[in-house]
Amino acid sequence: MNITTTEIQPPKAQHVSVSDDALIVDLADARTISVPVEWYPRLAYGTPEERSKWRLIGEGEGIHWPDLDEDISVEGLLAGKSSAESQ
Repeated sequence: MNITTTEIQPPKAQHVSVSDDALIVDLADARTISVPVEWYPRLAYGTPEERSKWRLIGEGEGIHWPDLDEDISVEGLLAGKSSAESQ
């Protein structure tokens, strides 16, 4: 009997956008995550220009904003974890 196993891949981000209200992340598996930007004070208080300068890290397992010194994992977004920083 042949049993085929499928390795579960971690979710990967493909595209990111940040508005005054939401952080929106498009995933490689066609899902989109949207969370309140207020969950992440550095993003909430960043300028539109600072928010637009992001890059994927870990092959899409996380997102980094160099101008804001912010890193957010896709796993944390899916788990509903907000930043531990105070507003």
